[in-house]
Amino acid sequence: MVEAVHVLEGGGTAEGEVGASVLGPAPPAGVALRSVAESRALDWPAIGRHLAAHGISLDPAFVPRQFTGGLANLNFLVRVSDGWAVLRRPPDGPLPPGAHDMAREHRILSHLWGELPLAPRSLHLCADASVAGAPFQVMEFRPGIALRGDSLAPFPATAATGADLSHKLVETLAAIHAVDPARIGLSDLGRPAGFFARTAAGWIGRAERVAQGALSPAARAVAGWLAAAEVRDASAPTLLHNDFKLDNVLLDPATRAPVAVVDWDMGTRGDPLFDLATLLSYWTEAGDPPCMHELAQMPTARPGFLTRAEAADAYARATGRDLSQLKVYRVLTMLKLGVVFHQLHARHLAGETADPRYAGFGTLAEALFDFTLDIINDKTF
Repeated sequence: MVEAVHVLEGGGTAEGEVGASVLGPAPPAGVALRSVAESRALDWPAIGRHLAAHGISLDPAFVPRQFTGGLANLNFLVRVSDGWAVLRRPPDGPLPPGAHDMAREHRILSHLWGELPLAPRSLHLCADASVAGAPFQVMEFRPGIALRGDSLAPFPATAATGADLSHKLVETLAAIHAVDPARIGLSDLGRPAGFFARTAAGWIGRAERVAQGALSPAARAVAGWLAAAEVRDASAPTLLHNDFKLDNVLLDPATRAPVAVVDWDMGTRGDPLFDLATLLSYWTEAGDPPCMHELAQMPTARPGFLTRAEAADAYARATGRDLSQLKVYRVLTMLKLGVVFHQLHARHLAGETADPRYAGFGTLAEALFDFTLDIINDKTF
């Protein structure tokens, strides 16, 4: 999903900061937080009682604060028995099927950290929605920087930075796909058999629902092309992140080395080309149409970054995987992206959010469908 919210967000000072005498311990340096007044109100006493019953002490000396930014999940910096942690719960309102699944994310992250050091460990899942208004989890805090949008700050905006980040993204995705799910107790996660057909049908269905049965001509053409595609199951399914992109990789501020991969609430097993195509769906190039620049999910249009085709080739070299079926996954993940923006726009129309960014998401979604037709017609990679 289009989710610019993270276990940690860096690259700035806390917003609306007040003295430690009011909020207790000062948060870690460089963490971008909302003020207490701007943070989504939760029933922290009830949360504290729930955690205490499960052996986790919520430190009352620190008032939890919500991380800045983001379009979906709500993430809060909290202080618990063993230090800093993150409490994470879904957004308010009706949730799209399969999204914001705290139980799924907890299951993955309570196992994956032992095999993939970049995975933060999930410490606790609360499935009782009455405690915090929705199921939530508490997970390990990782200090690092999340690069948002099309900015490289605080890193230098140089070609060397672009080249370095390009290769780090590809290497990190290859590392995720090298994990053997069976070794960490996730051999039954998801259903790899029939992955493409089922996933395509699911997103076409979501497109029809959010359009209330009135798909635009471009969306209808993309959906029809996908429905007619014949795709082989992956010979070796892998663990999938399902929303892998730059702002879900936290970086060391000194070396740019990845320190964590976050936002696993849609994780599953399936064809690794789906993850690669998801990454490429956010990968804007300088010559792309305006909708890809308006998307502004990654700074890849800046000098030094690989092109989408070069990034795909680098992944193939790193993993030895055949990319002959990548195009169908490119089309599928672009459809998914357009549908997600329509879903976010629907929240705006329903009055579920006052965020002004949501108002233009419907127009952006339709432009992304038009761009997807260019992919289908081999006018762009």
